[in-house]
Amino acid sequence: IERIPKEYIRPEEERPSIGDIFEEEKMGGGPQVPTVDLKGINSEDLEVREKCREELRKAAVDWGVMHLVNHGIPEELTGRVKAAGEGFFGQPIEEKEKYANDQAAGNVQGYGSKLANNASGQLEWEDYFFHCVFPEDKTDLSIWPKTPSDYIAATREYAEQLRALTTTVLAVLSQGLGLEEGRLEKEVGGMEELLLQMKINYYPKCPEPELALGVEAHTDVSALTFILHNMVPGLQLFYEGKWVTAKCVPNSIIMHVGDTVEILSNGKYKSILHRGVVNREKVRVSWAVFCEPPKEKIILQPLPETVSEADPPRFPPRTFAQHIKHKLFRQTDQEGADTPKPDE
Repeated sequence: IERIPKEYIRPEEERPSIGDIFEEEKMGGGPQVPTVDLKGINSEDLEVREKCREELRKAAVDWGVMHLVNHGIPEELTGRVKAAGEGFFGQPIEEKEKYANDQAAGNVQGYGSKLANNASGQLEWEDYFFHCVFPEDKTDLSIWPKTPSDYIAATREYAEQLRALTTTVLAVLSQGLGLEEGRLEKEVGGMEELLLQMKINYYPKCPEPELALGVEAHTDVSALTFILHNMVPGLQLFYEGKWVTAKCVPNSIIMHVGDTVEILSNGKYKSILHRGVVNREKVRVSWAVFCEPPKEKIILQPLPETVSEADPPRFPPRTFAQHIKHKLFRQTDQEGADTPKPDE
């Protein structure tokens, strides 16, 4: 096709900010998403360890998003995860449709090509596959792709390693708030209740990329989000009033601080507004894993230690489910094009 259907065309006021992603990725100067090297995060050398942890904390305060390198997850494993996801999307549509989700029936897991509750009413230029990957007892293997044959093994192993990385990151962010290492992890549900939900985003080539978005502007509702991608640029962050394009850093995992940690930290850590841009030359694929607290069991609110007379609570107490509803409700009120939305 040479023209995109009108349902995909973004509102006029949004379009001037959508440029050529390849040109924007090449541009030097201006603010850049920080890269944090985790090599020394558990070093026995106190100085090395503290320097590494301080860089992570600083990136979470300043940006709320970062490229993690030397994150400890083998390149061989992330390569298998990518090959499996690309293999699934490379199949004929009738094969993918066997895994179709049913939003109307409340079944969000599986393959889809249109997000429910889209804030603006426009469609997003993507297909996706969404499913819970951790803990094991909360996963439903019957909806995981059987083809490619390595999909289940690679995804499961990746989820386990990512869960360990989550514990490490939350420990550092806890310390940054003056709390014990295990505190934030406990507050988001711990090993039993924190869910890891994977969403593979497949962004086809787009004949009019200046008119569409792969994912519209939103903040993540999660505690943390970890993203792999196929080295095609597309992620943009709204930083200091401008859209900044994230460069592609080899063997990195992009990590976002989500709303959940922003709330618990009383805004000390940022959940940054971001979006996905598409292009006419290359397919972009990303593997996002959202670490989410249980929907009803925990009240999300600023931890007492993060609140003072000078810095009162910035967020009212809500369950995770109520937080998601609040964001959706605000959107139906049309509070502006950049109102955040949940990812599922």
